[in-house]
Amino acid sequence: MNPASLGAFEPGNQTILCKASRIRLQSPINLWTFQAKKPKKWSSLVGLAPLSSSQMNTQLTGHSLVSGISIQETDSVFQAINPANDQALDPAYKQLSSDSVDAVALQAKKAFSSYRNCSGAEKAAFLRQIADNIEAVVEDLVERMPSETALPEPRVRGEAGRTMGQLRLFASLVEEGSWADARIETAQPDRQPLPKPDVRSLLSPLGPVVVFCASNFPLAFSVAGGDTAAALAAGCPVIVKAHHSHPGTAEIVGQAIMKAVESCQMPVGTFSLIYGSGREIGTALVQHPAVKAVGFTGSRTGGTALMKVAAERPEPIPVYAEMSSINPVVILPGALQAKGPQLAAGLHGSVTLGLGQFCTNPGLVFLPAGDSANSFAEILKGALTETAQGHSLNDGIAESYRKTLQEIAALNQDGVTVHHDASNTGGDQKCQVGTALAQVTTEAFLSNPALHQEAFGPSTILVTYQNPEELVRALSTLEGQLTGTVHGLENELGGATEIISALQERVGRILFGGFPTGVEVCHSMVHGGPFPSTSDGRSTSVGSMAIQRFVRAVCFQSAPDGMLPDELKNSNPLAISRLVNGTRSTDPIS
Repeated sequence: MNPASLGAFEPGNQTILCKASRIRLQSPINLWTFQAKKPKKWSSLVGLAPLSSSQMNTQLTGHSLVSGISIQETDSVFQAINPANDQALDPAYKQLSSDSVDAVALQAKKAFSSYRNCSGAEKAAFLRQIADNIEAVVEDLVERMPSETALPEPRVRGEAGRTMGQLRLFASLVEEGSWADARIETAQPDRQPLPKPDVRSLLSPLGPVVVFCASNFPLAFSVAGGDTAAALAAGCPVIVKAHHSHPGTAEIVGQAIMKAVESCQMPVGTFSLIYGSGREIGTALVQHPAVKAVGFTGSRTGGTALMKVAAERPEPIPVYAEMSSINPVVILPGALQAKGPQLAAGLHGSVTLGLGQFCTNPGLVFLPAGDSANSFAEILKGALTETAQGHSLNDGIAESYRKTLQEIAALNQDGVTVHHDASNTGGDQKCQVGTALAQVTTEAFLSNPALHQEAFGPSTILVTYQNPEELVRALSTLEGQLTGTVHGLENELGGATEIISALQERVGRILFGGFPTGVEVCHSMVHGGPFPSTSDGRSTSVGSMAIQRFVRAVCFQSAPDGMLPDELKNSNPLAISRLVNGTRSTDPIS
């Protein structure tokens, strides 16, 4: 098999091989690394003709999914647009009337009074049923999602696998139960000078959560994505605001969740899927007093707007927004000298993965100035020049990508070199874009805010540094990031503590080797970082710790045993691990 003719997605030890004539999925994936010399155009792997819902088992309705109440919709409709050919896709979707926002939110509030009391086993069964229902409609997603996003079939299957994996991870978490962090301090009535009361606490769900779907992850960060899975696991009903770019994909998944609500006999209103304007309907949802938290993945402009709305409520609520990140990569001198060509090839694969439309795309690479850096740039330039153009998820992303690169090119000053820019194809297709590469000195980087912007597409900027002190100074000026990566030989890393410390202050995840495009869904993952990468760097949107965003601590003092939640009762009926008088234990309290 000729590797030059293939694109290899490598999820750990699993592999998906993509060829123009066939697509073979060996196993579901949740982590991708892409390597290819000259990949086929994305459009060669997607159906260009609009797909009808009659070709799928799921019948698309073009309406919001709300059960148990009557809702009103406006006369305004919108359709998904195929990025590969600018054609509108049926059906047309009606937008929810702002007058119905109150009814949807109050229904979720009513559902909360029952859903919050569901046992871990009941919530686990519900989450697993959602995953099973999504698995049953994967072929429908394979038909619909590429037409709405220009993403290829392997990406659809891989992201579906990741979405199901997230749901099942949270199911296992709540089924076991220790996540609630039960803490018990038993009474000491004879303590002097004052008696000690019985004090017990645990994490309790906040209330209804509004989730905004992401444009770049139509499954894993959307209707049944990490935010929804974490909120449902915590005991919070979810209202999802669909993304306008992939409404059909959203409805397929939304119907799968609605079926799980019904079959698992969850309260009506535990889940709703809403279509409408983010500015109008989204804002109204965030402002509603029944809503207690928000999950968002998208632009910095959108995220900060929601933060402002939430902060100005009479009762402010948390907004967990994942926003912009340029994910710096640091290459130390020894690593560049020893592995320059391999690092350039790996960087090329990471930059072009998914047409660069990943929140962890490495948009900034620091490397020591000199001949090795110049050779690195030439290798990377050659690979990017040979990379075929593709189609952005929507025309807004394509336009923003081109604008950011135009600002860099317009700098036209010493210390700034544009090696390659195919971002503006000059063609008729609005979403078609290509790769780009710029190289700048540290001095130019420090003096130009345009070089600190996120370019959401297949491009990166090389920043050459003269010495470690200059590198640390540059890293210290960065805004908050999701990731930071260090490439260094083993004997170099021990002397790079200041560099690593500078990164640690600004990122949520530090990689030693490899590239950041790939987020493993597991208990220890942190997918978050200081502002503006996220609105709250104390949280994560991936992994089981995400459940902590949708809960609050509640304390019970001197409560009768029969009034306590099961997690805090003396008999420990759930057999969970608890902190009892400062010692971790699963034993009952006698």
